[in-house]
Amino acid sequence: MKKSVFLALSSILVFGGMMTGYEGAIQAAEPKVLRMNLQGEPPTADPGIAEDTTSSTIITATFEGLTRLGTDGKLHPAAAESFTVSADGKTYTFKIREAKWSNGDPVTAYDFEYAWKRALDPKTASNYAYQLYYVKGAEDFNKGIGKAGDVGVKAIDDKTLKVELTNSTPFFPELVAFKTYFPVNKKVVEGNKKWAEEAKTVVGNGPFKMETWKHNSNLTVVKNEKYWDKANVKLDKIEFTMIEDENTELSMFDNDELDWAGAPNSSLPTDALPVLREAGILKTQPIAGAYFYRFNTEQAPFTNAKIRKAFAYAIKRESITTDILQAGQVPATGYVPPSMALNKDGYFKDNDLKVAKKLLVEGMEEEGISKLPPITLIYNTSEGHKKIAKEIQAQWKKNLGVDIKLENKEWKVYLEDVHQGKYQIARGGWLGDFNDPINFLDMFQEKDGGNNDTRWENPKYKELLNQSALEQDLEKRKAILLQAEQILMDEMPIMPIYFYANSWVQNENLKDVVMDGLGDVDFKYADITKK
Repeated sequence: MKKSVFLALSSILVFGGMMTGYEGAIQAAEPKVLRMNLQGEPPTADPGIAEDTTSSTIITATFEGLTRLGTDGKLHPAAAESFTVSADGKTYTFKIREAKWSNGDPVTAYDFEYAWKRALDPKTASNYAYQLYYVKGAEDFNKGIGKAGDVGVKAIDDKTLKVELTNSTPFFPELVAFKTYFPVNKKVVEGNKKWAEEAKTVVGNGPFKMETWKHNSNLTVVKNEKYWDKANVKLDKIEFTMIEDENTELSMFDNDELDWAGAPNSSLPTDALPVLREAGILKTQPIAGAYFYRFNTEQAPFTNAKIRKAFAYAIKRESITTDILQAGQVPATGYVPPSMALNKDGYFKDNDLKVAKKLLVEGMEEEGISKLPPITLIYNTSEGHKKIAKEIQAQWKKNLGVDIKLENKEWKVYLEDVHQGKYQIARGGWLGDFNDPINFLDMFQEKDGGNNDTRWENPKYKELLNQSALEQDLEKRKAILLQAEQILMDEMPIMPIYFYANSWVQNENLKDVVMDGLGDVDFKYADITKK
């Protein structure tokens, strides 16, 4: 509509001389550009292997799953225009809408079948493959004991996708809105092993398409004119910078060089939060996410559960959330967030120094050591992570007499070292992919699970999670999951610190950015008006 108005007024200008509507037409034609900061380089643009918030932001803009969250906070049909569910809740049939990839190829049910089986293929080494385990035969195929042909996803024809689940999974429509369930273009993926690393080779089916990607510097996406719902995409372009320093990012926002600063792709300087709150521009939103430290349970001294628990009990979380973070975060003495909590009172007492000291002594006696080995805590680049690490370092020194070395790592290096077990203690965080406790607990079901990285495994814990998948009574299922979380906290492969709350500032003319309760951000419906 805007284009036709502009052409009509331009014609009046050419054939009828200067008209008063000309200036307005030019203004109306100015592109709508949103300027954001990613803080770091996206490790990938491939939905099948992405595992981090930064990559997810780019992928959510450039790809689309069967369903998508709307501005009303509800799920809406997306790549699928509709679906039906069998009476036993185990079979879903999705009707794929008429749509195209950004290169003009048609989006078909075969793209989904290919993408899901590709993510499950052991050769792909997707750390998020386990999110597909709800599909019949998926786990066996991913573990190398089953065949791709036995996986319960099949394209009946171009527009019909049939999915068979192992058990009834009421939240499955929400699951298929998650990036690991997104389709990929087989021709593109198999034609170039590095297709997800350069703008010119990334082909998506989402509201935007990648235009440029200057690694470790900037990335831009532009409106995808081949997107089926392009009429509801208001932005013409999103420009992402990659600046690590949070103070620089906030300064750019203050200087009108950015339209957004802070979560979910970055953080605000903690010192600035009181000022921003006083100015009335700080936005905060509790989200289903936990900030924690991982212990490498195969690295001394954290092979011992009592030593792990001693470290976990010996910190004062309230001083971290109140004095450092200052943005509504809640101290965590459990792992599952309050919005879906199994035990709202937590599983241990915060800052329980008496018990912590006792456990440390007992743990060292069990290990036959009189002195702890040198210990290093690693974290990825962020002023907030650094401040938290320094505070915990000081508390461990004061409360346990333990010296800890801190080591900062660039995001991609940090991720690789954590996955390879090259750490003793590592900063961690988990934002829910869907609104159910299993999404937090199943990460630690398998020792070699894609996002576990603690090298911890417990047979009883695994058994309880398997039981929960079969239990249809919601209260009984909750009780089973509570037992599982109790084991996790008794063994303490991770040390919960706080539950997340997103905090950010944004251009007052920016609206309809979808920020859901899980902390994900979507720009499909975003609009920015002229000042």
